[in-house]
Amino acid sequence: MKVKAYTDGACSGNPGPGGWGVYLVAENSVGKIVKEEALYGKNKETTNQIMELTAAIQALGSLKRKNVDITIFTDSKYVVDGITNWIFGWLKNNWSTASKKPVVNRLLWEELFDLTKNQNVEWVWVKGHAGVPGNEKADSLAVKGRDEASNELTG
Repeated sequence: MKVKAYTDGACSGNPGPGGWGVYLVAENSVGKIVKEEALYGKNKETTNQIMELTAAIQALGSLKRKNVDITIFTDSKYVVDGITNWIFGWLKNNWSTASKKPVVNRLLWEELFDLTKNQNVEWVWVKGHAGVPGNEKADSLAVKGRDEASNELTG
């Protein structure tokens, strides 16, 4: 079985009310969809980067088994570059950036990195709002979470 996870974050203001969305698709060995799942959440005061990271964390955290072949599609270069490249320098430099500053969102990066250790993860960047169906579904889930958070603040 192979899993595809489409993840996205949304925020009104930065910081502001935000949401994250995950659209999961499990396929059998011939590519037939055997299960679909939609997840989303909200935060009343957050940033877009936090929501993007949270979506990826939620996607991996939703897996019930270890060593799953999962491809995570995200429109966040921040997430892809961070988890496939920057994190190794951060670990080597005791969670400091190349300019010796503390890594922003360190706890989320640590959680995401830990979740990747027991899975076979491929990270794929996709252009946002470009008609990729799974990404569009993740975006609508993230917007739903953001709107719910906004309504809680104004309602």
